[in-house]
Amino acid sequence: MTFLLNIDVPDIAQATSFYTAAFGLTVGRRFGTDFVELLGWPAPVYLLTKQAGTLGAGADRRRYERHWTPVHIDVVVDDVDAAVARALSAGAILEVPACDAPYGRIAMLADPFGHGFCLLAFSEKGYDALVESS
Repeated sequence: MTFLLNIDVPDIAQATSFYTAAFGLTVGRRFGTDFVELLGWPAPVYLLTKQAGTLGAGADRRRYERHWTPVHIDVVVDDVDAAVARALSAGAILEVPACDAPYGRIAMLADPFGHGFCLLAFSEKGYDALVESS
């Protein structure tokens, strides 16, 4: 079993520029002018042009200002501070600055289209630091 990551965006050129600059992804294939495959993460990323106001899931209309969703991407990096600087220079919006947590270091951001993501560098124990011994 595998998975693909699909990200709806209103502007494929701007999104391609952001995701390649912010995360070092590379263009794999272009499927016409409205659909791009990006490579470089464990799963391929597909940017899909979907205009604001069109129907998404159910009766919810797509909008590209910052929005809440129960699913977001955590991008695991070696250096959160360097990754934040790179993402910001590509156009990301910093929502919570990098801070230390028991499991590592984390920062919360959004892409230019309102999709939230975290940059995360695990400590030596990672999430195991949260496990209580019994």
